[in-house]
Amino acid sequence: MVTVPPARSWQQLVRLALAEDVGPGDATTPLVVEAGRQGEARIEAREDLVACGIPVARCVFQTLEPALELRSQVQEGSTVRAGDLLAELSGELRAILCAERSALNFLYRLCGVATWTRRFVDAVAGTGARIVDTRKTLPGWRVLDKYAVAVGGGGNHRVGLYDGILLKDNHVALAGGVTAAVKAARAAAPANLRVQVEVESELDAVAAIEAGADFLLLDNCHPDQLRRIVARVGDVATLEASGGVSLANVREVAETGVHRISIGSLTHSAPGVDIALEITAGGSPGGGAAR
Repeated sequence: MVTVPPARSWQQLVRLALAEDVGPGDATTPLVVEAGRQGEARIEAREDLVACGIPVARCVFQTLEPALELRSQVQEGSTVRAGDLLAELSGELRAILCAERSALNFLYRLCGVATWTRRFVDAVAGTGARIVDTRKTLPGWRVLDKYAVAVGGGGNHRVGLYDGILLKDNHVALAGGVTAAVKAARAAAPANLRVQVEVESELDAVAAIEAGADFLLLDNCHPDQLRRIVARVGDVATLEASGGVSLANVREVAETGVHRISIGSLTHSAPGVDIALEITAGGSPGGGAAR
């Protein structure tokens, strides 16, 4: 089971979300809901999805009103069908309605990333290839985006520039070529970090391995090219395919024998999912998803 990241790593996002939405105060709810009125609500899926982010949604509600209670009805990573219950809420109705949109924004984003990731993971099932993410995350959201990928069954690449070495095309060009780049990195790299290098040809793949690389990023390579590289160096290096990968071709890429497939769209283009909050007891000011 994937562990929710420590709240200190994302709680500021919750505060920012509430600040931008609530501002100096909700101009609508107090007009029709008296102070202190208690009630209950349900958060439900309006389409099939992978559940992710319930603890974050709880934090949103309880940041606004600590006395609010949110009871999760699903486990993170579980498959949820349209109409299924995600969570139940009880407490002051003004607070529930005030935090509703911010909480649902977190949920539709996180469930969306997890659901999109699961589709890719399912598409390569049985091939041995691992689906992994990239740094193409929503600014400020990296910890949560990568958490959602993991909940969806994918793997996390490096979190940032600080915890992994990846010699991209610009690094290689500035160093004077693949061999020079790898040798320079190997000479000074910390012992706990592997040296990964981006290559676009079989010739560069072999040169990188001979220079000491143990991890190759095969960028925008045709499946036939991937198969040739796997045959040459697949038993001595970790091979990661990337670039131009979609649901339509990810299975073909996986069947070339690469070990990993990194996909930027897991986080930069994951469709949001439809999730709604409905007041179920204590009276309803209209129901439905907040606009």
